[in-house]
Amino acid sequence: MPFPTSNHGSLGQETPKHYGITSPISLAQAKESDLVLTHKLTDSLKPYGVFEEELELQRRIHVLGKLNTLVKEWIRDISESKNLPASMIETVGGKIFTFGSYRLGVHTKGADIDALCVAPRHVERTDFFSSFLEKLKEQEEVKDLRAVEEAFVPVIKLSFDSIEIDILFARLALQTIPENLDLRDDGLLKNLDIRCIRSLNGCRVTDEILHLVPNIENFRLTLRTIKLWAKRHNIYSNILGFLGGVSWAMLVARTCQLYPNAVASTLVHKFFLVFSKWEWPNPVLLKQPEDCNLNLPVWDPRVTPSDRYHLMPIITPAYPQQNSTYNVSASTRAVMVDEFKQGLAITDEILQNKAEWAKLFEAPDFFQKYKHYIVLLASAPTEKQHLEWIGLVESKIRILVGNLEKNEFITLAHVNPQSYPGSKDGNKKEEVSTMWVIGIIFKKMEGSENLNVDLTVDIQSFTDTVYRQANSCKMFEVDMKIQAMHVKRKQLHQLLPNLVLPKRRKHSTEGTRQVADVNLDQSLDSDNSMSVPSPTAPCTPAKAGALGLTAGSHPDVPPSSAMGPPASKRPGSPMQTERKKLKSDTEESATETPPSADSALSRRTPSPTLTGALTTPKSITPPPNGPPAALQAPDQEVMEEEASHKGELPMNGAPDPETRSSDDCGVTSGPVDREGGATVENEVHDDSMSGETLVSEGGVTMDCDIKKMASADLSDVPLVPANTIPVVKNSIKLRLSR
Repeated sequence: MPFPTSNHGSLGQETPKHYGITSPISLAQAKESDLVLTHKLTDSLKPYGVFEEELELQRRIHVLGKLNTLVKEWIRDISESKNLPASMIETVGGKIFTFGSYRLGVHTKGADIDALCVAPRHVERTDFFSSFLEKLKEQEEVKDLRAVEEAFVPVIKLSFDSIEIDILFARLALQTIPENLDLRDDGLLKNLDIRCIRSLNGCRVTDEILHLVPNIENFRLTLRTIKLWAKRHNIYSNILGFLGGVSWAMLVARTCQLYPNAVASTLVHKFFLVFSKWEWPNPVLLKQPEDCNLNLPVWDPRVTPSDRYHLMPIITPAYPQQNSTYNVSASTRAVMVDEFKQGLAITDEILQNKAEWAKLFEAPDFFQKYKHYIVLLASAPTEKQHLEWIGLVESKIRILVGNLEKNEFITLAHVNPQSYPGSKDGNKKEEVSTMWVIGIIFKKMEGSENLNVDLTVDIQSFTDTVYRQANSCKMFEVDMKIQAMHVKRKQLHQLLPNLVLPKRRKHSTEGTRQVADVNLDQSLDSDNSMSVPSPTAPCTPAKAGALGLTAGSHPDVPPSSAMGPPASKRPGSPMQTERKKLKSDTEESATETPPSADSALSRRTPSPTLTGALTTPKSITPPPNGPPAALQAPDQEVMEEEASHKGELPMNGAPDPETRSSDDCGVTSGPVDREGGATVENEVHDDSMSGETLVSEGGVTMDCDIKKMASADLSDVPLVPANTIPVVKNSIKLRLSR
């Protein structure tokens, strides 16, 4: 039950069965050198804690066995209370199934377990969230028990003997639940309500993936490698527009189908080869979609117009087929494709014995990659409110990224999935805060000496959406705040923790080249978690610029899927488009260096203290239903407006934002009312940067002079009276000098 068993033979064994929607690219058997490289790969993964010890694995199996027994006892009790015949009560059954990383066999140390409780038709969902919940409360091993019944996918969360478990519920239209029940049977979906179908989907998809790969052990080791690589490179987060665990699993499974006899070392290299050259938005499919005539919505761009706009579709193999990557944006896709190309270049070197596997897991320095950043700060008065608040804010950050992408002056917006604790310096209240950092690449405008960029509407549209959702979910509390600020690369050290970005030292780049390895103590298997353990020695970031090979250097590229969207011109990668546009400019300049974060950093003079100018807003009387005022932290470039908020926010009930699907959230955009408030405009210049050109990774070259301004003590700024909830307008206006 807890672990799938492999019956596909040993490593490298040829499998005659045909997998996938196309024929394999290669049936080549593994060579001795491939097996040696695979052994080295396994050794290189061990320091990162991706393998669980046997003792801990047995403890998980023991906990799941206890949970399975509790489910059977509970269902028998329910059956007796509903006066079922004694003969049926003895055979009524009930079972706990697992899915996700644990079911796939790729969970890491300390990872949670995704579980599904399957019950017969006479057991109601209300029973699960009442009597079964009470039964769990009686167990002394159970801690941190809470139910989220109104979520998009209803769930009970708990810690059982210190193992985190999320339990979903599905009621099947069966009198009894047999022990050998196969959830892949599409007939089980008949006469089920939509919540049960959603709950079953995780198990059905996971089981299909395991049945669609030629060799489970090779698949597992490859997937462990790719998941660790994705976390180390900050592209593992479904909620922020990158890929989550199931999406990475499907990409690895497709690679295994195309190279059915390859071992893990070869499969990792082929993974980067295939998907660095994949012609998005052609979909990745593990099997041909089947129609079960149950009238459930499935992903099909020929029928559903909205499906045609998905940028990186990866389609789940179980009915009803869905796109697991609908959150991907132009920026996140461009970032991932660039990472695929760099991964290809590194694995090319590894296969040629020019590099070790450790190089693949070197974490790039996100905070040296771009010249401009938007820092987003979410804060709340208490720890409990903060957990709810950041869950909602994080689920909407992709809206902000989408808004920034649409700005005519922005080429790319790259959000770092790793969040950081906000600085408490200057905060008089004991509030709890979390920061996210978004790297920005501005377009190079021809024939324009100065460029005025106003991001106010983009940011305000995002914050309005978050506050509206918080009110509709009835979770909003006074002093829950969102703050946005523009920060240059050299100023990030004033906001980020020292373990993440050490304080800058004169004439030295050593301290800023390292990523926060020491504070990452465990790898958690979830789409939202980005904590990745690090080996004892800190990693050196991979050199920039190695972005893959030409199309002609690798002939074995898979054919595109036949079931793609209607023929249309694909949107180009923002990174690649900008690179092509600026290639001639960068080649002609004799003073510029290659796009290396290290070289750009070493040429710069020590950064001055970050200063800002603040205009105190006029006193206003805000309405009672608005978002709260944000307390400004010192030493930040942040401009805010306070103005009246027109219209009432909806107060109708909505599912819990922690587990609610992002599809259910309305996105509000449009012009922002600025009447009634004082506007603060920030014109950014820096005399110390005058005449200097910095090249940030991503291929965008720009001059940006910052005008030094007198610092203001932001703690002296009068605050709006606490008895009302004022509207804070996060206004960011920049003047970029070319």
